[in-house]
Amino acid sequence: MALNYIWIAFFVIAFIIASIKLIFFGDLEVFTQIMNGTFDSAKTGFEISIGLTGAMTLWLGIMKIGENAGAINFVTRLINPFFSRLFPDIPQNHPVMGQMIMNLSANLLGLDNAATPLGLKAMQGLNEINQNKETASNAQIMFLVLHTSGLTLIPVSIMAYRLQAGALNPADIFIPCLLATFTATIAGILFVGIKQKLKFDKVLVFWIVAIIGSILSICWGINQLPQEKITVVSSVASSFILFGIIITFISAGIYRKINIYDSFIDGAKSGFETAIKIIPFLIGMLVAISVFRNSGAMDYLNAGIKWIFSAAGFDTQFVDALPVALMKPLSGSGSRALMVDAMKNFGADSFVGRLSSVIQGSADTTFYIVALYFGSVGIKNSRYAVSAGLFTDFIGIVTAILISYLFFG
Repeated sequence: MALNYIWIAFFVIAFIIASIKLIFFGDLEVFTQIMNGTFDSAKTGFEISIGLTGAMTLWLGIMKIGENAGAINFVTRLINPFFSRLFPDIPQNHPVMGQMIMNLSANLLGLDNAATPLGLKAMQGLNEINQNKETASNAQIMFLVLHTSGLTLIPVSIMAYRLQAGALNPADIFIPCLLATFTATIAGILFVGIKQKLKFDKVLVFWIVAIIGSILSICWGINQLPQEKITVVSSVASSFILFGIIITFISAGIYRKINIYDSFIDGAKSGFETAIKIIPFLIGMLVAISVFRNSGAMDYLNAGIKWIFSAAGFDTQFVDALPVALMKPLSGSGSRALMVDAMKNFGADSFVGRLSSVIQGSADTTFYIVALYFGSVGIKNSRYAVSAGLFTDFIGIVTAILISYLFFG
C-alpha cells in the first residue's frame, strides 16, 4: 500500500511542479522532457531486465551446485551453535532451523527471488510453534530482523545492474556491501537480543565479537592503504573471493560425486524467469522516477538536503544517493530503480553510482518484508518488529555512506 502512494505521489508532485514552471516561469519544454523521459526510461527498464538474464542464470546455477554439493548443510552445522542461541524458543533439531538457514543462505548469495519462498516457508514453520498465532513471537521477530538487515555475502543482482550500467569492475562494491550489511545485521541482533533479554553466553558473545572484529580489521587494513590503491585492492579481492566461491562449490560437488553440470543447468533454468518477472516492476518505478526527476522535483529535493548538510559543515557528495536510502525501507524495486537511475545519471563508477549500489546492498525493505512475511501467516500484532527493522536499516545506510567514503571518497 505504501508503494502505491509513493508511486502516485511521484506523478502528482511532478505534475504540480511542471505546471508551476510552465505557467509562472514560461518553461515550454518541461512537459516534453517529462514525456520523452517516460519512453526512454521504459526502454531502459526493459533492456536492463533482459540484460540481467545472464548474470541471474549464472549465479542461480552456481547456487544450485552449492546446494546439491551439501554447502547449505555444511553452513547449517557451522552456524547452528550461534543460531540455537539467537532462537532459544525453537526446539533442538526442529526442521524450521534448516529452513531459516536456507533462506539466509540465499540472501547471503544476493538471490532475493530465491530467498523469498524459502523465507515464507520458514515463517510458516515458526508460526507452527508460535503459541499466539496472531502475535509475532520472539523467534519470528529475530528472523525478520535478520532478513531486513539485508545480510548479503554476494550482491549478485547489484553487480549485474552495475555491469549493465557500464561499470569497469561491477564487483568493486563487493567488500563495502559486505561490511555494511554485516554491521546492520549485528546492530539488529543486539537490538532484538537486548529487547528479548537473550542470554549472551560465551558462544554468542564470541560470534558477535568475531564478526565485529572482522569488520573492524578490514576497515583498519583498508584505511592503511593510499586512497588510490583502495579501489584496486577492493576490486582484486572481490573478484578473487567470488571466483573462489565458485571453485569451492565445484570442488565440493566433485567430492560429493554429483553431476555438476546438470546441477548448474537445473538451477540456471530459473534465471530467465527471474529476470522476466522484474520487468513490470522496474519499468513502473523507473518511469515514475523519470517523471519526478525531469519535472525538476528531484533537483529541488536534493538541493534542500544539500543545503542542510552544507550548513552543518558536512561533505555533500552523498546526498545524490540519499533517494535510494529513503526508498529502501519501503520498496526494494523502488530503491533498485533509484539505484539504476543514479548510475545512469552520474555514472556507474562515480561516487554516487557506487554509493547507491552499496546502500542498495546494506539493508532490505522493512515494510514490505513485514507485510509479506507476517501477512502470509496471519500475524496482526507485529510488536516491535518494524522499529527494530527500521533501526537496522538506519545503521546499514549510515555504515554504507561511511564505508563508501573510505573506499571511494
